[in-house]
Amino acid sequence: MSVTLRTHVRTTALVLPAVLAAALGGCSSFDRGTRGIADALTLYRPEVVQGNFVSKEQVAALQPGMTRLQVRDLLGTPLVTSVFHQNRWDYVFTMKRQGVEPQRYRLTAYFEGDTLARFDGDDMPSEAEFVQRISRERKVKVPPLQATEDQLAKFPVTSAADAPADSASASSGGAQPALRYPPLEPGR
Repeated sequence: MSVTLRTHVRTTALVLPAVLAAALGGCSSFDRGTRGIADALTLYRPEVVQGNFVSKEQVAALQPGMTRLQVRDLLGTPLVTSVFHQNRWDYVFTMKRQGVEPQRYRLTAYFEGDTLARFDGDDMPSEAEFVQRISRERKVKVPPLQATEDQLAKFPVTSAADAPADSASASSGGAQPALRYPPLEPGR
C-alpha cells in the first residue's frame, strides 16, 4: 500500500468516529432545542378528568350506619369495587390540566354487611372550590346589589291600579300587562 493511501485510511479511521459522535450529540441537542418550540406551538391539549368527584359537602353528609344504597345515592357508583374486597368501595378522582399540577383525591368507604362502618380519604374540595379549579374564566368580583334610601327615592313607585291604562301604555311605549286573566278551564 502506498503511503498516501495509508495516511487517508488512518485519517478516516480517526475522523469518522469523531464525526459520528458529533452528529449523534447534535441530534440530542436538536431534539432538546425543538422540544421547547413544540411545547410552545401546542395549541390544544385536552384536560383529563377521571373518576367520581366527591365534594366536601358530600363527605359531611356521609354517616356511619347508612346502607350501601344510601351511600351510592349520595356519592354515586364507586370507581373501584373488588371481588377480593367486597366490603370496601373506593372513590378516586384525578384531574390533569395543562400547566397545572395533576390533582388526585381518594375516598374509601368500608362496610360491615350492608351498612357503612367507616370511611377515610383525602381532604376534599368544596363544590365551589372545584368549580373555581376547573373554570377557565377570569374571576370577576361582583359588586353587592344594594341601594341606599336616597338612591331608591329617585325612582318613584307607582302601582298599576293608580295609573290609567292609556297613559301607562303610552309612556312605556308598549302594551300594559293584563291585571285579570281568563280562567284556565271553562266554567261548569
